[in-house]
Amino acid sequence: MTNRERIQAIIEGKRPDKIPWIPRLQIWYNAHKSNHTLPQKYRDWNLRDIEKDLGMGTPARDGRVFSSQTKNVEVKSHRSGNEIFTEYITPVGTVSTKHIIVEKLQQAGMSPYQVEHMIKRPEDYDVVEYMIENTILTPTYDDFILYDQQIGDDGLPLVNTGDCPMHQIMREYIGYEKSVYEMIDHPSKIEHLLAVMTDHAKEMQKIVAESPAKMILHGEHFDSMMTPPPIFEEFFMPYFQEFSQLLHSKDKILVCHADADTSLLLDLVKKSGFDMAEVFTTDTMVKCTLRQAKEAWGNDVIIWDGIPSIILCESFSEEKFEEFMQDLFNTITIEDRFILGVADNVMPETVFNRLVRISEMMVKS
Repeated sequence: MTNRERIQAIIEGKRPDKIPWIPRLQIWYNAHKSNHTLPQKYRDWNLRDIEKDLGMGTPARDGRVFSSQTKNVEVKSHRSGNEIFTEYITPVGTVSTKHIIVEKLQQAGMSPYQVEHMIKRPEDYDVVEYMIENTILTPTYDDFILYDQQIGDDGLPLVNTGDCPMHQIMREYIGYEKSVYEMIDHPSKIEHLLAVMTDHAKEMQKIVAESPAKMILHGEHFDSMMTPPPIFEEFFMPYFQEFSQLLHSKDKILVCHADADTSLLLDLVKKSGFDMAEVFTTDTMVKCTLRQAKEAWGNDVIIWDGIPSIILCESFSEEKFEEFMQDLFNTITIEDRFILGVADNVMPETVFNRLVRISEMMVKS
């Protein structure tokens, strides 16, 4: 079987010939490529060839089935030291954000992190709503088909369509802490913005549902503390249930980006209609364990990853690494709907020989 065939078999509830081994190497590769510290053998290799040499599939996360363009909005950005200030100027007002650049992360291809959000005052809601209402989505199916052909047998494209409206409000537009106060102080503002965003999301859903993509990633960074069960159940779950039903009617699957502590959300993730949790992160990085997820989800939700990235770093001894991997293989079998990878990414600090060791384990498994 090819890695594409293995993923397809797992999606269809069939048994692959072996567990696929498909971690995300992009950040590791970018960091070492820019610093000229790739292993000697791979100094002049591209990422796809390194993956193949290590017996890995490719995560294929760069496929897109639509493009977006915002009209009548002027964007001005400038950098001061390690800070990036951005203004969004519209006919109804201006909002701004601030991001911090971490040079080490930038070298690895990672984005700056946000420290100031668009919505700071009640009048900012109207500006954000204007931006959303003036964002045009255009299908890019031909581009996706070409990308899919380029991936070939090495994987199956996972199309990232962003987050659900309420989580986007909390994380991107307001910020987690302030959004709790806004729900109390300005509930009508939150409700109206949510309605505008949900209407716009329906347009995205229609484009995605008619697209040639199979795996749709929509929903990310769910966390037991930041998006606790009451908020998830009220604002997230009904939205995802409706979207998952649409995708299932078109023979597609709904995937969440499970890179945080989902220990209190496992049942809700399943009830929401998710078919797969990718970059699934476990202890020692979060409270949730692989066994917990397996008990909660059975074979209803496919697990992709399961190796916390910190296990691959020098802070964990070789003995601890071997113990962890042995426990993982005692927990997961070929009968499970499981794709092995590293959550969230293989980081630059990874001890490279541990990747080689996992590849050896996969050959013997």
